[in-house]
Amino acid sequence: MSTKQILALLNSHIDGDEDQLLSVALQIAAQEARLGRLDEAEKLKRLVQKARDQRRGEKPSRGQTPIPLARPRGELQGLVESAYPKGSLSGMVLSDDIAQRLKRIVRQQQERVTLREHGQIPATHILLVGPPGTGKTMTASALAGELHLPLFTVRLEALFSRFLGETAGKMRLLFDQIAQTRGVYLLDEFDAIGASRGDPNDIGEIRRVLNSVLAFMEEPNSTDSLILAATNHVEILDEALARRFDEVIEYTLPDLVAARAVINCRLGKYKFSEKAWSKLGTSVEGLSQGELVRAADAVVKDAILEGVSKVSPEALQDALENRQVLKGKFRRQFSR
Repeated sequence: MSTKQILALLNSHIDGDEDQLLSVALQIAAQEARLGRLDEAEKLKRLVQKARDQRRGEKPSRGQTPIPLARPRGELQGLVESAYPKGSLSGMVLSDDIAQRLKRIVRQQQERVTLREHGQIPATHILLVGPPGTGKTMTASALAGELHLPLFTVRLEALFSRFLGETAGKMRLLFDQIAQTRGVYLLDEFDAIGASRGDPNDIGEIRRVLNSVLAFMEEPNSTDSLILAATNHVEILDEALARRFDEVIEYTLPDLVAARAVINCRLGKYKFSEKAWSKLGTSVEGLSQGELVRAADAVVKDAILEGVSKVSPEALQDALENRQVLKGKFRRQFSR
């Protein structure tokens, strides 16, 4: 084993990048095979496969993090929030199509070394579009939990408001971190920088930032970090930017079946009878997943504090109708 390979192994161990460590081990195995040491090569391959199998079948114990929790430093501190979610896709109510696409992304990330050995790279740039409260942010958290990676949430509006005139330079710092620290990066309200360059309200600074982001997204993603851009206004995104994404996943408001699944999930042990659902009528129509969750949580909290074991259909209907009223007020306010 060469000094270069030893350094690569040590760096992978220090960075907590097990995928890279296993990749170097396979390179050493291939070298041993070329030198005729087939037994040693086979032992290495078996150990690598065993490590992969164990990682797929075992979840980290409480408090264990495969990669140390990295926190933004310097000028990015305050603009990038870091967390280590423990959720999963199974905890979300998703359509079959979205669930399958997200699972495919997870599998590509988990087996990225295998893909690179065959000249392919995993999906890393994902665009999430849809109305507020439909699950875009929760998806980022679930993907980070599935992959046991830190979640970095970037508030682009704050980036503009604090550093107008220097935003492109701050974006450079962000993409440098992406290249150095493997994680899931959520760029929320992405339309703040992704608006079409032909927009009549465009200003020179935003145009320069967009051009910078286009260039950054073309750079090799050596860490295979997952970059998720979320927007409520896909219609104003620049076409050139949209082409940079490996996947575009659209979220919609839940239908009656999905709304019921969301509420059931949140009610937990307080679920009520089949007949009770008919009393809800149109109370769930037009509400996002987030609004349904808040309504369900409100009645569960009341049930806990009142010491009762059931949630009445009337209480849930009242909570849902309150969300409808609140949503209507906001809609009228912003339509003025």
